[in-house]
Amino acid sequence: MLRAIALDDEPMALEVIKAHANKISFLALQATFVSAKEALEYLKTNPVDLIFLDINMPDITGLDFSQLLPKETAVVFVTAYSQYAVDAFNLNATDYLVKPIEFTRFMKACQKVYENAQNAKGEAVDMSYLFIKEGYDLVRIVVDDLLYVQSEGNYLTFKEKHRRTLTRMTMTEAMESLPKSKFIRVHKSYLVNLNHVQKVEKHQISVTDNVFVPIAANYHPELMEALKSLWKVM
Repeated sequence: MLRAIALDDEPMALEVIKAHANKISFLALQATFVSAKEALEYLKTNPVDLIFLDINMPDITGLDFSQLLPKETAVVFVTAYSQYAVDAFNLNATDYLVKPIEFTRFMKACQKVYENAQNAKGEAVDMSYLFIKEGYDLVRIVVDDLLYVQSEGNYLTFKEKHRRTLTRMTMTEAMESLPKSKFIRVHKSYLVNLNHVQKVEKHQISVTDNVFVPIAANYHPELMEALKSLWKVM
């Protein structure tokens, strides 16, 4: 689990970071700050793995603030100005996000930090589960137990054998969160877990007994190609 904080003098920017962080199973956003002084006081007794750091702040720039952090603390800069990217990477920032922050870019930055941390420890990256926000609750979903993901307007349903979890998320965000080796898009509104596919028909897929997912014709060839690595297709 990555321990993180965020520092930005814009409260709305912090709200976006909070919302994105709540969708990532391996990230714990422990605190947010609009004051650089308060953030530094917190860090004296609460070391973190990652800080999301605004560049343009009134008292100190994010570039200067990053120089006050321990070398092992990963920094992801967050700013409305792309011209600081070179300076940020010269300071060994892990990533650089331009506002407004899209979840897919936020997720990629977090994955980069997580993988770097695991590699530094000599540990394998564990992406076996994820947490999904349902209302005010976080629901833990084991990736291998997930049958399919269905898009319904601005929401997604994560379907396990005995449970459905509804969350506000886009299909693109789901595809970024799930391992590409296991999940494939078979319809504009559906992702399926290849390990649960039992039967492929012309217009639908059986993912378990009496559970069927529609398949669009344009996704059929890619699905069959992916299944060749799992099945002995005659």
